[in-house]
Order: sequence, then structure tokens, then C-alpha cells
Amino acid sequence: MIELLRQYIDNWGYKPSEKGSVKLVVIQPTTFCNLDCDYCYLPDRQLKYKLSLELIEPIFRNIFASDLIDLRGFTIVWHAGEPLTVPISFYTAAIQIIDKLNQEINPNPYQIEHSLQTNATMITQEWCDFIKEYDLRIGVSIDGPDFIHDAHRRTRTGKGTHASTMRGIKLLQNNQIPFSVIAVLSDISLDYPDEIFDFFLENKIRYVGFNIEEIEGTNRSSSLQNNGVDERYRNFMQRFYGRVKEAENLLQVREFDDLYSLICQKYSFQGQFTPFTMINIAHNGDFSTFSPELLSMKSDVYGDFILGNITQHDLRSIDQTDKFKKLDRDIQAGVKMCQKTCPYFSLCGGGAPANKYYENGTFRSTETIYCRYTKKIIADIILEALEKQLGIV
Repeated sequence: MIELLRQYIDNWGYKPSEKGSVKLVVIQPTTFCNLDCDYCYLPDRQLKYKLSLELIEPIFRNIFASDLIDLRGFTIVWHAGEPLTVPISFYTAAIQIIDKLNQEINPNPYQIEHSLQTNATMITQEWCDFIKEYDLRIGVSIDGPDFIHDAHRRTRTGKGTHASTMRGIKLLQNNQIPFSVIAVLSDISLDYPDEIFDFFLENKIRYVGFNIEEIEGTNRSSSLQNNGVDERYRNFMQRFYGRVKEAENLLQVREFDDLYSLICQKYSFQGQFTPFTMINIAHNGDFSTFSPELLSMKSDVYGDFILGNITQHDLRSIDQTDKFKKLDRDIQAGVKMCQKTCPYFSLCGGGAPANKYYENGTFRSTETIYCRYTKKIIADIILEALEKQLGIV
């Protein structure tokens, strides 16, 4: 009875979020990954389900008809499985179909970028030729030197993958293909800021984003949960920030750049908590919005986070469904809690829904390890550096 009353009160005061402009479309070309990283959140990475080429047209007819797209265009990220396990011919055909629809349907065709997030172990000269022909953006997952990378990023037979990833990176570099790196920080990383920094610089890697080992999806725990990690993480980032500045920003770090911009400029947030800023599409056409990590997951509260199938449901009306309203209401409630209680809210906007749900068991919550490490600690380091620079302290 109490729960029913709470739901009634919530529904009575609920106002749907304003729809965001679609900036990112995450498409799962396959569930399969040739690696078996022990911190991965994806549940079906050993299965070889693939997106049918026949789904590309209905996906983008639906998206283009939605009136949700950012006028500046959007990025398509081929992700949530290893995209290079799908043949080049698939992407060639898919990109051509998307481009044709964009020209036919839209009076002012959108600027569309394509991005692949890859472990780089399967990169060949043929892939490099394709990447250059279609001007794809490339992100490579590598955690630093071999002894750090190979601690987590292994094959199903337990073999380290660092050498294979570096071979792929060298091919990209030999073909003058720019790329960024995503490095996952786990407990083992935190004692080696200099080794990780030197590895990136020595291998001519110039742009790095740090993810943390997150509690998310099938990854139910994190080595960063251990006692004393906050101080070690702060020391790591403090040292890394110092090395970046000593090198006169020869290595750019996403977290430092993003937080510096947020501190110095007024910013209007449309993050993962804003519906339709991001559309996430599974291999079978099922779709969600909010955090992409929610797409393949089950939930005792919501059943799952799928809002429909792109071939059967209109994106324009999905926000009228009960399931969307329940998700949106609970995510909004968490954002409001952050706004009321967190002094860092102006640098974050309310956090990532998936992290709240998997760390705290509910969207109606505030601090997570993710926000503490990727926002709060980084912001403190940058603010302290700015204060010293300005002579405030």
C-alpha cells in the first residue's frame, strides 16, 4: 500500500523530461568479442549474434523521421562487441545505405561521423584502407604497458593481448590514421602513473581517456572498492596531471580537458540522464536511451531497459509509454537529489544513470565511485592547480 501511494505521488508530480537532441547513436554490430576482459560489463560477448544489414534502413528511417537529431549532426558509434569481428563489407554497405537515406530524406542532410571502438587486435592493412576511405574515427582500448594491460585484457585461453593491440596501433600509425585511446584504471594501475604516462608518450599516443573499472552489468565488483583506493587514485591523478603539464600538454587527457572546460565555461548539460541525447540499438533492433550500458541488462525493477524495437516502434512516441515514464521519473529523481546535495553538480549535471543503478541499486541516488573518481577528485586537482597559478593560495 505504501509503495502504491509513493508511485501515485510520484506520478502526480511527474513532468516528462525535455527530449534531448540526438548526438550519439550507439549501434551493436555484434555481441561477440574475441577478448574476454575480466572487467567487461557485456553479458553475451561469447555469442556471435550479428546485426543484419537489412535493419540499417529501418533504423535510420526511424531516426531521420523523429525530428530529434541535433542540427549540427551526430556520431554513429559501432560498439558493444568487437566491431572488427564483422566484415568490412558490412560497414561499407551500411555507411552507403545511411548516406543515401540522409540525402534522400533530409532537405539539409546531416553531418554524420562514424566511429569504431576497437581492441585493435584484428586491424589489418585492409581495415586501414577502409578507415581512410570513409574517414572513420578510431578509438583503441589499451590500458598502458603490457604488465598492466595483460592483467585484465586477455583471450579466452588466458593469453595476454598487449602485443596484438600494439601491432594494430603501429599499423594505424604507419597509415597516418589518427586515433584516441581508452585506458581502464584498476587497482594495479594506480601505483604506476609514470610508467603509464611514459608508455603513451614513447609510443606516440597523444589523446587518452581514462575509464575506471566500473561496477556495471555483469561486472559486479571492482578492485577500486578496496580500502585506501581514494587516496591512491588521487595521488595517481595528481602525478599524471603534473606530468601532462610538464610535457606542455603533448599528451591530452579527456578528463582533464573536459573538467577544465566545465570549470571555466558555463555549460548546459545534456548528459546520459537526458532522454534521446543518446540512442542505443542492439543487434536485433531493440533500443534504449539513457546509458548505453543498460541496453543488454535485466532488472528486477524494470524487467529490462528496452523501450521498443526500431522496426516496430516510433521513436517520436516512445516517451508516452509507461516504461519510459517510470525510467525517466526515477532518473530525474536521482538528478534532483544530486542537485540538492552535491557541491559538484555544476560540473556533472546529475551523473550517469547506469552507474547509479549498478552501484547503489537505484537511479534515485547520488554519489558513485564513478562520479567520485571521474568528476570530484579530478575537479579538486584542477581547481588546486588553478588557484596556485592565480596566486590565490
